[in-house]
Amino acid sequence: MTAVVTARDEALSVTFGALADPTRRVILARLAESDSTVNELAALFPAISLQAVSKHLKVLERAGLVTRGCTAQQRPAHLRGEPLAEPNAWLAHYRSFYEGSLDRLGEHLAELQQAR
Repeated sequence: MTAVVTARDEALSVTFGALADPTRRVILARLAESDSTVNELAALFPAISLQAVSKHLKVLERAGLVTRGCTAQQRPAHLRGEPLAEPNAWLAHYRSFYEGSLDRLGEHLAELQQAR
């Protein structure tokens, strides 16, 4: 089997790469509640510098998951849900395998219970 890397594959890699970091997942969770500035997001991570939080935001922006606004002197970050549709569709393909595996496990456990 020869694998061809498509633009879709590249986009998935960028998105999954952005989602791979737990700090970025916390940032996304916060942005799902409300738009936030870098300072507000940095307050969630006392052990991380403001610059590091800003870098995390840039990774999320490159993945298209976050946009930055411009309000007076602030640039609040805003969550964009649309870019999550493609990874969700990709994962849906594997969901049936996962659910089927759980169904088979449940059937096996039921058989073991009946055998007792």
